[in-house]
Amino acid sequence: MGVEEHLVFVYGTLKTGEPNHHVLTDPSTGQYRLVGRAQTVTNFPLIIGSEFNIPFLLNCPGKGFLVEGEAYAVDAKKFEALDELEAHPHFYCREEHYVKLEDESLVKVWIYLLPTWQEKLFNEETQMLVSYSNDGPHGRKYVARYVRQQQLEGAGCEINTLIRGTSKN
Repeated sequence: MGVEEHLVFVYGTLKTGEPNHHVLTDPSTGQYRLVGRAQTVTNFPLIIGSEFNIPFLLNCPGKGFLVEGEAYAVDAKKFEALDELEAHPHFYCREEHYVKLEDESLVKVWIYLLPTWQEKLFNEETQMLVSYSNDGPHGRKYVARYVRQQQLEGAGCEINTLIRGTSKN
């Protein structure tokens, strides 16, 4: 890439073939390079939450499974575009963690994690995943941001209220 790179691990709608992958591939939002398939080295709960079927990686290390995803090298412009998509730091928080690549090497990457949530989002009955696919056997199709924004505005609600139980960050 020839510029400063940031390594990012994606586990949900940003993966290849998923609904938001276009954010990575759009040249107007910066440069990217697929480093390869990767897996967290720490267990995390990967869940599909809310009526909008959003994949969340909860900041609850040690619970859940080793999560499969993809590692990307991105330039500063693409990094900003990802921060905007993930509403960092107001919704997701970005933290550095290690992942293992297919060649068994460990690399430190940025991961977008949900820092807080309502108990009803994650409890004993919540199905945790190893890998997310919008077309997975769960049958829960992701609802695009523009669609859910319209629904939330119509209901006089905010996503933070829905997920965290508060409108504050």
